Amino acid sequence: MADAKNQIEPAETGRFRLLYDLGCAFAARIELDELFPFIVNKCREVFDAEGASVLLLNDEETELFFPYVADADPGVADRLRQLRVPSDKGIAGSVLSSGNGVRVDDVASDSRFFAVVDEATGFTTRNVLCAPLRTHQGVIGVLQVVNRRAEEQFSDDDLQFLEALAGGTAVAIENARLYAKVKASEELLRVQVGALRRDIVHRNRFPDMVGNGPAMNEVFQLMESAAASPITVLIEGETGTGKELVASGIHNAGPRADAPFLAVNCAALSETLLESELFGHRRGAFTGATQDHRGLFEAAQGGTVFLDEVGEMPTSMQAKLLRVLQEGEVIRVGDSEPRKVDVRIISATNRNLEEEVEANNFREDLFYRLAVFPIHVPPLRERREDIPALCQHMVAKQRTVSGCNGITDEAREQLMGHAWPGNIRQLENEIERSAVLAGRGGVIEIAHLSAKVRNAAPAASVTATPAAPAISDGEDPTPLREARATFEANFIRQALGQNERNVSRTARVLGLSRVMLQKKMKEYGLRDE
Repeated sequence: MADAKNQIEPAETGRFRLLYDLGCAFAARIELDELFPFIVNKCREVFDAEGASVLLLNDEETELFFPYVADADPGVADRLRQLRVPSDKGIAGSVLSSGNGVRVDDVASDSRFFAVVDEATGFTTRNVLCAPLRTHQGVIGVLQVVNRRAEEQFSDDDLQFLEALAGGTAVAIENARLYAKVKASEELLRVQVGALRRDIVHRNRFPDMVGNGPAMNEVFQLMESAAASPITVLIEGETGTGKELVASGIHNAGPRADAPFLAVNCAALSETLLESELFGHRRGAFTGATQDHRGLFEAAQGGTVFLDEVGEMPTSMQAKLLRVLQEGEVIRVGDSEPRKVDVRIISATNRNLEEEVEANNFREDLFYRLAVFPIHVPPLRERREDIPALCQHMVAKQRTVSGCNGITDEAREQLMGHAWPGNIRQLENEIERSAVLAGRGGVIEIAHLSAKVRNAAPAASVTATPAAPAISDGEDPTPLREARATFEANFIRQALGQNERNVSRTARVLGLSRVMLQKKMKEYGLRDE
């Protein structure tokens, strides 16, 4: 007796261990598409059966269907998945109505056997175990295995074990269905909230941004379209035009608004710091890396990362950014394991990236990934009609800071005539300075404006075309290369004059790198003018 007991215990222990493992696996699998293959393949393996399947009731509870089948013959499995069985037919129908599991050693001699299934699939069922899937809502289907591969039949112990498996399986299916309902409700709410946000945006036109002229109306329309889509956006425009406001406006009007919006200026950090900031690093990756650090792409999970001045990103970093866009993966500095991220990338530049691509300063494949949906933000000199509204908005902000009560029409008119090479940022600085001079309870007058704004005549746009060399009758025309050089020299000279010969500012206005502008100034002899 002792020997027999010692022979039985390992098998029982193994099955109990399997039940425990299956319970843990059920808890970890919430998606039905993962759960069904796991269940039926385990059943086929554990019972050494030719086939195993889950049959579930349809919504009307009139038919049973096979959401997933594990069978030695893939063709049989495919045909079973297409079948619908009346819920009151066959051995499965009997188990469904009685709520009790059954073992049938010879289905051909059992009156309950529904031969239509075998006829439709070409499979021959010899013996079967079938157990009900019982939940709080009642019996939702059955779990069955067919045709023991070994010569012996299924046993009563096998049936008891299948019934135990069916109990855990039913709970797992019920949880997965509840999860699917919650997920569907969440998705519906996300769509509805997104639609409401877009409606609010349409009504209020991005409350953080000021402008009602045709140039800004076009920007707002593009922002609305971008917010309604996960499309990758590239915001183009001079420094100080409000590119980050455009990016945050798109984020706040879209379905990711409840998740983080994280911004980084690619020109403000060294290559090493920028890589660590974006991708994170492992402890010990470099001197000073005393602990693991998550980068912005991981920290912004589900949200948006805004890459300002993306044209300044080093070439070696561009390949890593391309991986994020293509694969949705990041690798921390000092690590080899890729990590999945779900972020939207919005980038901005004050450079002409197409020219940077031609000059081999920017990857062409990355450019086309970033510039799927370009939005050009016009400089302030091209939207002068918005200056009064901007002044009103900025003065209103100053009321709580300096106590300034307004601005005169004359001062506003003078502001409208200025070139504003620094764009909105420069205008805001001018208003802030003038408000302090006006004092509490005062209004901004022309006398409070800075000398360069107060005394300067209305400046022409740097986009105005400088005079081209004329072609006189009877003279040979100037060669195209010389004409182009003359035009470019005059254009750069005019831009330098309007930006007080500040090379960095002029380079941003012209969409050139500082190094490139200095080369052209040397070439055209503009350094000492």
